Amino acid sequence: QVHLVESGGGSVQAGGSLRLSCAGSGSYNRDCMGWFRQAPGKEREGVAATLGGRITYADSVKGRFTISKDNAKNTLYLQMNSLKPEDTAMYYCAAAPYFRRCDDYNYWGQGTQVTVSS
Repeated sequence: QVHLVESGGGSVQAGGSLRLSCAGSGSYNRDCMGWFRQAPGKEREGVAATLGGRITYADSVKGRFTISKDNAKNTLYLQMNSLKPEDTAMYYCAAAPYFRRCDDYNYWGQGTQVTVSS
């Protein structure tokens, strides 16, 4: 059974930084993981992903967010700098199972709230 647990969210002023963590357990493809976010009244959007060694970012976070992982700790990170009020959302990590498409996320965490005030 796969468990993904996010942490590190909180409230911060615009221009500040936060680092999100996603601790995983169970059998999933650690090379195929991503961060998503969903703000109230909006659709969920992809923020960053590590797809078999290729890293992608949403245009809105390029240059400000960095995705990384520590396989030894089974942890995925999202370093968020220069935060803006529009980054306010619930942030989720996701992972794909083995032997599926790398972006076929089947496992999701419960989310961690990020609130950025102006």
